[in-house]
Amino acid sequence: MAEDKISENIEEYLEVLYRNGSNGEQVSTTTLSKELGIAPGSVTQMLKKLENLGYIGYTPYKGATLTEKGMKIAQKITRKHRILEKFLMDILKIKEENIHDQACEMEHTLSDEAERALCTMLNNPALCPDDNIIPACNFDFASCNECYSQKDFDQVMNRKFNLLSISELTSNTEGTISFIRGNNELLDDIADLNIKVGSHLSYEFNDNRVGNHYLVNIDDKEFNIPVEMANNIFIRV
Repeated sequence: MAEDKISENIEEYLEVLYRNGSNGEQVSTTTLSKELGIAPGSVTQMLKKLENLGYIGYTPYKGATLTEKGMKIAQKITRKHRILEKFLMDILKIKEENIHDQACEMEHTLSDEAERALCTMLNNPALCPDDNIIPACNFDFASCNECYSQKDFDQVMNRKFNLLSISELTSNTEGTISFIRGNNELLDDIADLNIKVGSHLSYEFNDNRVGNHYLVNIDDKEFNIPVEMANNIFIRV
């Protein structure tokens, strides 16, 4: 499962792009400059480099969007950051005001194997302490139960495509449900609705959120999916 090492600087850029444009939204140079604390001119130069590397699409004076290649890296580093925040707060009881900076320092060196172990220990968390969605892992499982059943990490394979949870979608979208996260109780509740991996999902963004539910169409049936479920049902878009 070894992969080419990506520089921490590149990971930081991709992480900010994901945080502001996970569903293909264009992120402005101004936004990147403010969040990274870097001069706009330097940001522009880096965006050109990232485009040459195939991580983003860049339009001068408008902004950047993640490519599929860039999204894979951005999701991975964002996931590690948010799982670390959860670990630092819930297990180590680090002060809330300190956990973000400490997670930033740790995320770049956390191995995939350690990330998986943390996720298991924390019972597959859906949200970080700031209530942001923890992205799905990039391991090739359809559910957390499949992950539990594979004890040998050396046999774990990477998923070949990216996923977004229902809660992360920000535009009219169609896709295939490809991963469902959670404990047995949540998985059973989702299965009771006849929602499963392989189902086709579509929704219209303007009408997708109704109170604490998301209105979606799954296999030609309408569902009001509670937020807790929507955070854990991931589709390939």
